[in-house]
Amino acid sequence: MQLTYDPRYNVAYIRLQEKTSEVETIHISDELNVDIAPDGTVYGIELLNANTQLRAGDAGSLIVINAAAGDRCEIRLAK
Repeated sequence: MQLTYDPRYNVAYIRLQEKTSEVETIHISDELNVDIAPDGTVYGIELLNANTQLRAGDAGSLIVINAAAGDRCEIRLAK
């Protein structure tokens, strides 16, 4: 999984897996698109107006938790 952010366009993309075929982009809302393969596999999630969405909670940090191992990693997001 990979999270990328482009401040020029204020867009973030959460890539769950590499695209191996053509995808359909489903428009969920004005700030959310989801890329889906013909078999229903989700490839990624695009966040528009990303700085607002990513900084909305957790004091502006991205928190990654491995529930099985009990590990936690916190990354401060730029203002």
